[in-house]
Amino acid sequence: MKYTTEVTVDLPRDEFIKKLDDPENMKHWQKGLVNYEHLSGNPGLEGAQMSLSYKMGKRELEMVETIIKRNLPEELHTIYDAKGVHNIQKNYFQEMDGKTKWISQSEFQFSGLGMKIMGFLMPGAFKKQSLKYMEDFKAFAEKGISVLDS
Repeated sequence: MKYTTEVTVDLPRDEFIKKLDDPENMKHWQKGLVNYEHLSGNPGLEGAQMSLSYKMGKRELEMVETIIKRNLPEELHTIYDAKGVHNIQKNYFQEMDGKTKWISQSEFQFSGLGMKIMGFLMPGAFKKQSLKYMEDFKAFAEKGISVLDS
């Protein structure tokens, strides 16, 4: 399953990248994030891996992020691996009149019958969640609104 989401953030690209690239900020725009831990490689650089833990309602989700391409401020590509899901995330950042257009291309590959069925029956839920994170980042970056406050 592949899809593209995008959002324009009212910040110059260098400020946008500074906020996006700081792992301490993730808790302010990734609702449900309870912990992150560096696993290997140089933090933030290509090849680096980080463990991410989320709690969504009663569900707990563990995944590993791997940075596969870091060409900031233009692009950042990552892979997220969780049980039954392999997600390739290609993020592009375009400067536009003092604003930043964030274009995110997502590709999900599912293994296991349960995840394949969920991906088939509910593709919109994945796109909706991706866009929600982007919109929450926009609110945090522009106005300092944290998902921790809601």
